[in-house]
Amino acid sequence: MRINNKNRAVKFKRTFFLVSVVIAIGALLFFLFDMTGTALISIGVFSLWYLYFHVADYQFVEFKNENGRVMLRYYKAVSFGRPRFNEIEFPQNMLRKVFFENSVFGKMSDLTLVVKTKRGAAEYPSVSLSAVHFEDRLKIAQSLNELLSHLN
Repeated sequence: MRINNKNRAVKFKRTFFLVSVVIAIGALLFFLFDMTGTALISIGVFSLWYLYFHVADYQFVEFKNENGRVMLRYYKAVSFGRPRFNEIEFPQNMLRKVFFENSVFGKMSDLTLVVKTKRGAAEYPSVSLSAVHFEDRLKIAQSLNELLSHLN
């Protein structure tokens, strides 16, 4: 099974930067026309806009569960500078636990994977699935839970 949210992540990134540019141009125009109070309000609006995207933590996610391996690639969809790519890959038989943490009425979701190692269990950092369609999140959960049920 392969799931990829590249198009949706690109859409979030474009929306973020487009709205940010509009707010910045608006703030600049307000300063130029000596409307300092309104300019400061627009800077506050930008701060809230940035905070929302920071908290939502939209990420590009590619999930594969095939050929005896589980692979999860991800990076922040909205970041300044070059995105930092991360990858989780391990044999299917090493998976021990899967945690889905949902918040904001299921709109935001984080995935945490626990695998067996030679020294015990290791927990990978949480991956935000907020930018992944709800149906695809369900497919990921079903795939991982099926895998766990076959291993136990």
